[in-house]
Amino acid sequence: MTVDELLSAIDDAADPAVAEVLARYFQLQPGGYGFGDRMIGVKLSTLRGILKPYVRAGLPLPDLERALASPIHEHRLAVLALLADRASLALKPRTANPAELAEIYDLYLRNTAHINNWDLVDCSAPQIVGGQLLDKPRDPLYMLVASSNIWERRIALIATQHLIGVGQTADTYRLAALVLTDSEDLIHKASGWMLREAGKRVSADDLLAFLDQYAATMPRTMLRYAIERLPPEVRQHYLSLKKVRFVDKSVEDRKGG
Repeated sequence: MTVDELLSAIDDAADPAVAEVLARYFQLQPGGYGFGDRMIGVKLSTLRGILKPYVRAGLPLPDLERALASPIHEHRLAVLALLADRASLALKPRTANPAELAEIYDLYLRNTAHINNWDLVDCSAPQIVGGQLLDKPRDPLYMLVASSNIWERRIALIATQHLIGVGQTADTYRLAALVLTDSEDLIHKASGWMLREAGKRVSADDLLAFLDQYAATMPRTMLRYAIERLPPEVRQHYLSLKKVRFVDKSVEDRKGG
């Protein structure tokens, strides 16, 4: 098995009708966040089937890195999904391979220019970035979240999904506080999603404490995602705080002329 054979199998599965739908969904049109990318029309479920025999094939990382520079979205998605699966294997006790995980992590951060849509980030950041940083300082997350690149900021947030899975939520809350004024809705969604997961999987009380401090000033999308799994009356409480804050600010603005 080779990387070229993998890419060829993906090309053989291309469907122009699916490509048209995916191009709209991932906003490849002018002005969209995915503008300039190219879809050939292979769904993730189809890619997963193609990838299955390659996960343990030990494809050379330099070859995968070259493929990650492909102009075709599905090529990059396949490479990232494969790297994420290998990172997951490298994290398991029976197949632990810290050296490979570190090499995948370094490859990943060298190539963030090619990790340029939300599906590419979401399928890979938890296992690769979160997995590598599980027992290490989290400074790289704060460098990424301060980036001018929306996808690097999303990587920082989504990487914490792996940390949440082992009960570590401090960085999720710290990073969420840092993106409260972010201009991008995709960052609000990512942050709200991770807050929701932190509350659901680790501590509802910690989530409520964060919301008590920030709900009134959080972007509405972030807030709605964060409170999605809370009881209806609790959701309404935090939404009303947001509304009150909005009304109060409008009054202040009018007074200020």
